[in-house]
Amino acid sequence: MSDPQKTSGIHFPPPFIYVGFFLLGLGLERIAPAVSLPRGPALAVAAVLLVPGFGLLFWSLFLFFKAHTSPLPMLPTTAIVKSGPYRWTRNPMYLAMLLVYIGVALWFDVFWALPFVPVVIFLVGRLVIGKEERYLEEKFGEEYRRYKSEVGRWL
Repeated sequence: MSDPQKTSGIHFPPPFIYVGFFLLGLGLERIAPAVSLPRGPALAVAAVLLVPGFGLLFWSLFLFFKAHTSPLPMLPTTAIVKSGPYRWTRNPMYLAMLLVYIGVALWFDVFWALPFVPVVIFLVGRLVIGKEERYLEEKFGEEYRRYKSEVGRWL
């Protein structure tokens, strides 16, 4: 049995990745403003991303609290949440943050944040999800491996 106090080894809140690259994009926007996207379509797409993004985020957090486990990877995990959006994605919170990131960039016309989307996805996968998956496999063994084989990382 693994140590109940052990954590994933992640030492920073994952939203920092999203916020950091958004701020980098915002800074670039101030230095070298990009051509503005057409406001009507940009706002429509932003709304289409923000509404499900925030909904998915709050639903996912609710399920973690309902399962009496922490959504923070810096703290020990006590349960694998497999209901709700966790039936379709192992990482609905990170997916939600990505939708919100893109939606906010479009809503506030921060074009320079958009080219960083692939970098954000890569870093979240490498610095966060990969470590979380190793930790969960060690902690929950076959139960997590089975869940991992049935549900995709992002979708």
